[in-house]
Amino acid sequence: MIKKKVAILGSTGSVGTQAADVCGRFGADVVFVAANKDIKTLETQIRRFKPIYCAAVDENAASLLKAAVADTDTKVYSGYDSMCKLTEQVECDVVYNAVSGKNGLMPTLAALRSGKTLALANKESMVCAGQTVNRIKKEHNSKILPVDSEHCAIFQCLQNGSKREVKRILLTASGGPFFGMTKKELEKVTLSDALNHPTWKMGRKITVDSATLANKGLEIIEAMHLFGVGYGKVKVLVHRESIVHSMVEFKDNCVIAQLSVPDMRYPAQYALTYPNRCDAVAEELDLCKISKLTFAEPDREAFPMLALAESCAEKGGVLPCAYNAANEVAAELFLQGRLSFNGIYELVSKAITDVGDVKEPSLPDILETDAYVRAKAYSLKEKP
Repeated sequence: MIKKKVAILGSTGSVGTQAADVCGRFGADVVFVAANKDIKTLETQIRRFKPIYCAAVDENAASLLKAAVADTDTKVYSGYDSMCKLTEQVECDVVYNAVSGKNGLMPTLAALRSGKTLALANKESMVCAGQTVNRIKKEHNSKILPVDSEHCAIFQCLQNGSKREVKRILLTASGGPFFGMTKKELEKVTLSDALNHPTWKMGRKITVDSATLANKGLEIIEAMHLFGVGYGKVKVLVHRESIVHSMVEFKDNCVIAQLSVPDMRYPAQYALTYPNRCDAVAEELDLCKISKLTFAEPDREAFPMLALAESCAEKGGVLPCAYNAANEVAAELFLQGRLSFNGIYELVSKAITDVGDVKEPSLPDILETDAYVRAKAYSLKEKP
């Protein structure tokens, strides 16, 4: 039993439901759940965990949910602002932030302002506003435990040495469903092809990002802010088996790796039980059954979204925020069938061309950049 009070934001998504499963298995007290509009899953979670509060961002969904759970003691609120306010106000030990996209930023800041431990699965918080997030974390003596499988792995590997001893972080990537294909061959891939990930079962948007390698670009930027390393100290390696979740190379050329089966419940468990380890919820790793582990350089010509993210990471300022904003629009258009796979890069690269050089952006700078780039990306799509 883990005697911790927990809030789960984005509780109905892929990571959120797995975090909820982990909490249930360890007997944690889930006091707050929040999601957009999946009221069926929210109702199930309310009846299972009996949280004090629930927030549904979609107001119509919140209204329907209130009626559905009127026989419970859970108080249901509506709207994005309510989710953020409750995140800051609710009394709990750990906040899982599994909200999708840039919408996870404000809940991240709310959790950190209240001095809570943030189990962070929303990489966009660090990508868009890493400097702001780290400043607020420091000011309020808060803690961030990464829940992305790669960053959870890096976090664990770094416990084997000091920051000044780190030579580089080796960030692994599955390579997505199109590994080995040329840019020409990628012209013909379909949405169905892109959503057929070889290893992980994830939400649709992050699965598209994995196919373009945009997700790995975002993770480079996330790693830089989470672990306080410069751009040149993060190297991407394609690892098809998704068993080595990432590695850290120290200055004596020793490499520490974290291995486990590809199951997001593991990093969710580590964030809940940290600093202790408990009996596993994921299955045991059988290395003899796997038999081999392979690594390769990513193909930046076929997958230029990675190279573009690396350029934004190196330049810094508001460019990572701009990259994320344009990519969210492009991925949405691709999911709607309004953009080709290779068109994702074309749209994103055009949308961020005239973004200003703001080296130490404030939160208003970040929000302004995000809004500007999204509007520009949509307008570029509408042009003949």
